[in-house]
Amino acid sequence: MRLLKIAGLLVILVAGTLHAQEHPKILERPAALIALDGDWVMSGDVMGKPVTYRMTAGPTLQGAFTEIHMNDVQVPSEYEARVIIGYDTKSETIFAHWMDSFGAKYSIPHGTGSVTDNSIQFTIPYGSSPFRDTFTYNPDTNTWLFVLEASQPDGTWKHFARYNVSRP
Repeated sequence: MRLLKIAGLLVILVAGTLHAQEHPKILERPAALIALDGDWVMSGDVMGKPVTYRMTAGPTLQGAFTEIHMNDVQVPSEYEARVIIGYDTKSETIFAHWMDSFGAKYSIPHGTGSVTDNSIQFTIPYGSSPFRDTFTYNPDTNTWLFVLEASQPDGTWKHFARYNVSRP
């Protein structure tokens, strides 16, 4: 009986090792995602209302993703968000998950898009209206511009939010 337990444990360990060997190697994050790393201040507007957020970004989940954590400066905070962005090298696609203090219902679906050296853009196909987020990095000033737009019935994009993002 004891020998049977040891044999079963060995099968589990070998299967786990084989599965671990199949795990794809995580490649380095694209330059634009790396440029997001660190502490930032976001100032701008949401639907015309002035806002300011503290933002921290960096690699997460063993470097497979970049996590952005935004929290407004109100006391108590009125808005908080986490945006998880990953890049698939095979399809050259950005996958973005925007989760915020509005709750789980608004955290789906995920967005998809693309990345260049200085720009990240993804569209989240919300049922009520798709949103397009464009994050543009200026390496000369080490600043970002985040532009969030909502799709209109006529196919145009309308301002939703705009943030100037700089180091504190």
